[in-house]
Amino acid sequence: MHTISKYTRFVPYLYFLSVIVYWFTIINKNEGISAYPILLFAIPFLWQVITPNRKLNFSLGIVFICLSSYLTLAYLLDLFNIFYWSNSSKSYLFYGGILVVANFIMSLWILRNSIKRVF
Repeated sequence: MHTISKYTRFVPYLYFLSVIVYWFTIINKNEGISAYPILLFAIPFLWQVITPNRKLNFSLGIVFICLSSYLTLAYLLDLFNIFYWSNSSKSYLFYGGILVVANFIMSLWILRNSIKRVF
C-alpha cells in the first residue's frame, strides 16, 4: 500500500503526457513533421516526473485549471446548443465531456500535490 501511495502523485503528469502523445500521433499521421512542436508541451510534465519542483508544479496546476475552465465553458456552450454544431461534431460530445472532466480533475490534483506535499 505504501508503494501505491508513493506513486499516485505521478498520475496527473502521466495523464497529461499520454494526452500529449496521443495528440501528437493523431496530428503526425495527417501533417507529418509539423506535429513535432506539440512534443514541447510534454517537457514540463516530464521534468516533474524526473525531478519534481514545487514552483513548477504550482504553476502547472494554476495554468491547467484556467485552461480546463475554458474547456468546461466551451463544453457547456456545446451541450446547451448555444452555437450550432454539425452532426459529425456532435458525435464527439461524449468523449469531449470525458476529456474535459478528466483534465479538470487532473489539474486540481496537480494543484493539491503542490500545496500538500513537499517534493
